[in-house]
Order: sequence, then C-alpha cells, then structure tokens
Amino acid sequence: MRKTTILLLSSIILFTMSCKQKTNEVSDNPLLQEWDTPYGVPPFDKIKIEHYKPALEAAMQEQKDNIQKIIDNKEAPNFENTIAALEFSGLTLSKVAGVFFNLLSSDTNEELQKIAQEISPKLSNHSDEIIMNPELFAKIEEVYKNKDNSNLNKEQLRVLELTYRDFVRSGAKLNDADKKRLMEINERLSLLALQFGDNLLAETNGYKLIIDKEEDLAGLPEGLREAAAITAKENGEEGKWMFTLHNASVMPFLQYADNRELRKDIQQAYINRCNNNNEYDNKKIILELVELRIERAKLLGYENHSQYILDDNMAKTPEAVYELLNQLWTPALELAKEEAELYREMMKRDGIQDDLQAWDWRYYTEKVRKEKYNLDEEELKPYFKLENVRDGVFDVSNKLFGLSFVKSNEIPIYHPDVEAYEVKDENNEVVAVLYMDYFPRPSKSGGAWMNDYRGQYVYEGKNVIPIITINCNFTKPTSTAPSLLTFDEAQTLFHEFGHGLHGMLSKCTYPSISGTNVPRDFVELPSQLMEHWASEPEVMKSYARHYQTNEPIPDELIKKLEDAEHFNQGFATTEFLAAALLDLYYHNLTEMNFSDVLVAEKEALEAIGLIPEIVVRYRSPYFSHIFAGGYSSGYYSYIWSEVLDSDAFALFKEKGIFDPATAKSLKDNIYSNGHKDDPMTMYVNFRGREPKIDALLEGRGLK
Repeated sequence: MRKTTILLLSSIILFTMSCKQKTNEVSDNPLLQEWDTPYGVPPFDKIKIEHYKPALEAAMQEQKDNIQKIIDNKEAPNFENTIAALEFSGLTLSKVAGVFFNLLSSDTNEELQKIAQEISPKLSNHSDEIIMNPELFAKIEEVYKNKDNSNLNKEQLRVLELTYRDFVRSGAKLNDADKKRLMEINERLSLLALQFGDNLLAETNGYKLIIDKEEDLAGLPEGLREAAAITAKENGEEGKWMFTLHNASVMPFLQYADNRELRKDIQQAYINRCNNNNEYDNKKIILELVELRIERAKLLGYENHSQYILDDNMAKTPEAVYELLNQLWTPALELAKEEAELYREMMKRDGIQDDLQAWDWRYYTEKVRKEKYNLDEEELKPYFKLENVRDGVFDVSNKLFGLSFVKSNEIPIYHPDVEAYEVKDENNEVVAVLYMDYFPRPSKSGGAWMNDYRGQYVYEGKNVIPIITINCNFTKPTSTAPSLLTFDEAQTLFHEFGHGLHGMLSKCTYPSISGTNVPRDFVELPSQLMEHWASEPEVMKSYARHYQTNEPIPDELIKKLEDAEHFNQGFATTEFLAAALLDLYYHNLTEMNFSDVLVAEKEALEAIGLIPEIVVRYRSPYFSHIFAGGYSSGYYSYIWSEVLDSDAFALFKEKGIFDPATAKSLKDNIYSNGHKDDPMTMYVNFRGREPKIDALLEGRGLK
C-alpha cells in the first residue's frame, strides 16, 4: 500500500504543550536527536515511554512548519519546491512514528496502547489538515496542470501524478463542510481500528486451556507437549500443560489432539474471540466501522467503500474482483466437499457416530494425509529447524539477487529474541538493516508480517538504506529441541522474506513510492513468489536438514510432499475465498442494512454456500486484516497476487529457478522498482505478457 510522509502508518499527531516543557523534553529526547547508532537504527535502549508524546509533538510541528514554507514560497510552484519538498517534509515524523508503531505491534504494553489511543485521532487530524489545506493543494494542482511542460523524469512524473491523485481521493476538492465531516470520520475510524486490534490481542492472550491429566495429551507430539509444559510453568501452573490461542499452540493442538471435546473447547474459543459480549467484544466496533466507511466513500464520490478502495488498486472495480473469486469458488467448494467425505469415512472407522464438525477437520486432515500419502507432519518437522530455514531463504536471496546477510551484535535490538543483520550486495556494500523477530510473546501481535522502521529513499544526494523488520510467531526452542517449523511455517518465513526483499532491494528516490508502497493487490506478488522456492527440491536439499544428523531431507519425503501438494486444497482455498467474499459483502454495501454482525455474517456465508464443517478463515469479530490492518476490500489481494506469482514462477521453471537473466529482470522490474510505474506495466516488462490464471488453477488442484 502506498505510504507517504504525510500519511504515515495511516495517521499522524498534533499535540500542544507549554513551550518551556517542550524545550526541556525535546532537548533530552533520544527520538529527536541524531541517532549515532550503526546505520542510524533506533537507539532502543535509550527510548522510554515518556519520550513518545513530546517527540511526536515536535515532529508534527516540524512538518507543519515545512508545509508552511511550501505555501509561503513566492516562487512559481514546481516539482522541487512543492512536490519534493512535500515528500521530505515529515522525515522526523517518519522516524519517530516508525519506532512507535512498530513496537506497538511487536513489543507493546498498556502504556503504549494508551498513548496510541490518545494520539491516533490526532494523527489522523494532522494528516487531513495537510491534505485539505487549500493553499497547499492549489500549488500541487498548478504543478500537476503544467506537468507536460516541466521536463520531469519518469519517476518525478509518477510521484507528481500519484500525489495529485492521493490528495483528490482524500478530499482535497471537497467543500469546507464536507472536509470537516471527513476529518471527523477519519479520526473516528483510526480510533476504532486501534481498539479492534487491542481487543483482539487481549482476547487472544486471555484464554488458557490447562490440562492436568496426561491422558488428555494423547496424540500430541512430544515437542508440543514440552512447549505446553513450559508455557504452564511460566504462568504459575508447573506440572501441567497449557495451550493458548496463538497459532503455534492452537493449530497443532487441533491437528493432533485425540480428545475431541478438548479440540472443540479450544476451537470454539478461537473462533469466538471478541465475540463474548464483554469489554473486548468487537461487534459494535464493526457496525460503526462499516457505516462510517460507507459515509466516507459517498462523501468522496463513490457508491461504496469497495469502489473507493479498489479504484486505487490493480483490480479497479469490485466486479473484477468478484469475477476472479467466483471463478475459483465453485471448483474449490466442490473439492472441499470431496475432502469432507474422506474425513467422514475415517470418522466412521474410528467409531464416531456424530457428523464431521469444524473442530474435526484439521485432525482428520492429518490422519487421512498420513494414511493416503504416508506423510506425517511430525516426520517433516525435524528437517525444518528455524535456523536452517532462515539460512535457506538467505541462500535463495543470494543466488537470485546477490545479497548476503551478516549477523551483527553491534546493532541495537528492542527485545532479546530479536536478531539483527547487515544486508550486503554483491559489492559488499550494506544496502539494508534487517531485524528478525521469530517467537510469540504476550506483548506481540499474532500472525506474521513485515514492516520497516525506515524505508529507502535518496535525500540530498545520499541513498538512505532501509531498516526492515520481519515478525513471526513460531514455536520457541525447548530444553531438548530447537525451534522446529512445520512446512507451512517454512513457507511463511519465505513469504515474509519476500516482502522484506521488496523493501531491501528498493532503488527509488522518493519515499512515497519506494519499497512496498504499492497497491495492496500487487504488494503480495514479491512475497508469494518467494514461497515457490521453499518447495523446490533443489532448494529443500540445501536447507531442509535434520537438526540432529544434519542429513538433507530424503528424496522419498520430498516425493511425499509433492504427491500431497494438492491435498486439502479444497479446504484451504474455500476458507480463504469465504473470507475474501465476506470482506466484499461488508464493503460493497451502499447503505447500512444490518444491525447484527453475526446475522449479517451468517447471511453472507450462506449466500455463497459455505458448508458448516468449514469456518471462514477469519470470522468478523477477529478479522483484523479488514477492520484493523489496512486490508478492507483488499483481502482478495492474496489470490489476485497469486495469479501473478504462479504465472511468474512458471517463467523460472521454464528458464531455470536461478536463471541469472530472469532473476535480474525480476529485481529490476519488480523488487527494486517500488511504485515507479503502473503495476501491470511492471509485470509485463518482467514477464513479456499479461498474467494467465492457468498456473494458479494447477497449483491449487482446481484444473
């Protein structure tokens, strides 16, 4: 998603304090001082909670002053004194907010959350005040109207066009009354999204399944038992086993636990997060979010929120998204129904008279996979030691793009679990700093993601290298075993590293178009493309090594993985598509037509024919992608990008998976190019043609 120094992390702040207090707090504030750390990374050890508010206030004021200088400039508006000046007007703000919002996700606490609740609406207002400033927009518009006579290079012209478009899309041409209302809506939306995420973290952390009878652990792998015992001990329940709603705990429990009632218990807790009519319930938040998004879209001249969002994406229209999703839905659902019959048959053989339920699906998936393909996830895990998978993705990055990764103990880190790396190119020059944060903790959001503390850009003739962070939630090592990943988790690491490469390889001048600042349905191409290398036999042989013997994964295991490639793809595709269609259901509304979120969700899923044995990947109360994470009307992006990445990797299969010319074209046209061109143009420049859906259909077993 495109991100400018004005629209940083979706919001910006304005504070007012006494001048004397401000002077004292600013002069001693490490967030505002020149960072003399290696590569200018944040001095985490010096930053305290009380530093954030005054630092953000000062950064806001600095940007306001810089904007005023643009307005007061008596020279005729041009690219340098208006557009470029705007691009770099908020560098201090980017620096400060980059630290704050990254730690809010990866190492939060109640104090940080309280600050975020206080500042997010003010950040939103500050951003709107810049965008809706008529004097500033008049200058931007004048530069835009004279673009054909300005001798701009291609990148400058692109930044100018996108800046003008962003201002118009964000309300710069509205009348004063509509601007005022839009600012109120944006302020409220920022607060609601933040509250949604805080509630989800609290609900996820709040549930504990405590087991005190060893017989209730039947079926669970030893590594999972040991991890649960450690969790129990850390929570004052020594001698017992504790399972949580973090994916590294709940998913393998659902996959292996023989105790059906306990599977039901934890699965029901998982799918009812933020749906318990308590202080963390998100249903009322959803109602307000959806209604305000409809109102905002109409203020800005669109029929609904989906039209507003998609107009800025590759898809352009809701109809184009529906066309893709509907093309996949019917074959995926039919395949899922066939899978369900396989599981019912095995349940009967197990003597279970009850019908297949949602808490049975993953358990019988594993049993049928083992029977049908002689493939046991636990047989695979010893070959996917975290450090080996990490080295594998490093090696792929080296072979494709000439990068090397050197661990550094000199670069400050924000938590003991975190690793820091210098990223060097083929000339041994440092081109990025990389943080790797692998493990879950109560202070960290769930899931996996990439972000940056600082994006790449060129300022005053000097290239500023990016500071990239990759966050995961893998099982921690125990006293007897290292962190061992499932194959899905190995693919997750490759995926997030693809995002990281998109940031690390960026070669752009202007921050608003560098790295991952691209349309939402294009940003998943670099990440999903990297996943393909994870399963290539040549690559697996190099990184998938037994953690005890260092022997490479045997050919027969790779063959089993290949044979089972399409197994359970009906379920995987159906649960995803259901979530993407649910997202569109909410955001394609032109009027608010429901008052009960659960009823609306039920109607939406019944309308597409989702079978009850499959729960939509994200139920509404914990669908943070669309209600807290910037993917509203955008969850389809993963499958849209999969059309691209499947088609792109087909070229590597044709030319060779490490073919130098193809890799160079990929780097030059996609990974280093940011948003310097239209995404489809960039793809065609790489591929030689527009993408075809065939490779995706084949990869998901739908063809």
